[in-house]
Amino acid sequence: MSSPLPRLLCLFLALVVFAGTTPSPAIAADELERGGGGGVRQREFDYFALALQWPGTFCQRTRYCCSSNACCRGSNSPAIFTIHGLWPDYNDGTWPACCTKSRFDPKEISTLNSALEQYWPSLSCGSPSSCSGGKGSFWAHEWEKHGTCSSPVVNNEYDYFLTTLNVYFKYNVTQVLNEAGYVPSNTEKYPLGGIISAIENAFHISPLIVCSKGSVEELRLCFYKDFTPRDCAIKPDAKIDMVTKKGSCPKYVSLPESIGRDGLKSQVSNDAAL
Repeated sequence: MSSPLPRLLCLFLALVVFAGTTPSPAIAADELERGGGGGVRQREFDYFALALQWPGTFCQRTRYCCSSNACCRGSNSPAIFTIHGLWPDYNDGTWPACCTKSRFDPKEISTLNSALEQYWPSLSCGSPSSCSGGKGSFWAHEWEKHGTCSSPVVNNEYDYFLTTLNVYFKYNVTQVLNEAGYVPSNTEKYPLGGIISAIENAFHISPLIVCSKGSVEELRLCFYKDFTPRDCAIKPDAKIDMVTKKGSCPKYVSLPESIGRDGLKSQVSNDAAL
């Protein structure tokens, strides 16, 4: 179950809430050349999707452990929705990627490490690909692939991670579902419609949910560029089907508990963070 957010962290975040989200003047045309777009210019994004992961589902796939995998923290493994990323998307269902050559610098977000480790941890031992074709950390992947496409709303690495944390805390999906009776369980199955309704009642928007083998794997909330909530539907006739991706969710879904994996063999797995 979720626990109250640390008051000091909330106070700190409140002082700088959306510090980096004020739109700035249009960026230079050459900055719109997207590093991952094969040389094709990518237009400015239309909206943000806050992608959240359900650790209990992801951690079921963990076969080997490593220090960077939050699934391997035993009893301290996360039991709340954690952040996957804040993704700039287009209304037509596509998205920009690798928009500048800005490389991830861990020093830029060192003051946020404690919050990121708790609320934005990697749930894999794999090293996801970077925009330059190499391998890197989960945070590096999210910044280089998605964060660099957040201009002109968010223009630097620190503000990307801070803004994402602020949005995550403000729209606390775990708390909303817990209060509605949807808590982690390895035995219960919950009506998908009930989960959707709980979120709609709390935030007045419809999310998008991705499932794996009958369990909630990911939940996305969508926002306009000023972070006003909006439905994740990309076209009017998608309203009914939009709450699940590619029909992946049944009518009753699970929110499995995270099972401590610290007893597994310490070895890098082939799993890769998305």
